[in-house]
Amino acid sequence: MVAYSVSQRTREIGVRLALGAAPSTVLRMVLRQGMALVVGGLCLGLAAAVVFGRLGQGLLFGVAPLDPLTYATVPLVLLGISLAACALPARQATRVDPMLALRAE
Repeated sequence: MVAYSVSQRTREIGVRLALGAAPSTVLRMVLRQGMALVVGGLCLGLAAAVVFGRLGQGLLFGVAPLDPLTYATVPLVLLGISLAACALPARQATRVDPMLALRAE
């Protein structure tokens, strides 16, 4: 999703770089936008896990419905994987040649 967004915004990123934006600024912008989606999804997913864990408490044998280790580990692993998945398109966005992006139209 982030790679598609970056490919659709190549001209915008090229203009930003042509007007003097630092590549690190573009990198942070793309990472922030990608990770905002991830954090929102994790919050919704954790809320749903708590609700459905309580509802399915009778079906769980030998596992607590609110296992703190699971509720801490899974989001951290998903955040790390998501950061790595967002980093590649963000890094490619910093390498956009402003002249090529502006001539593309």
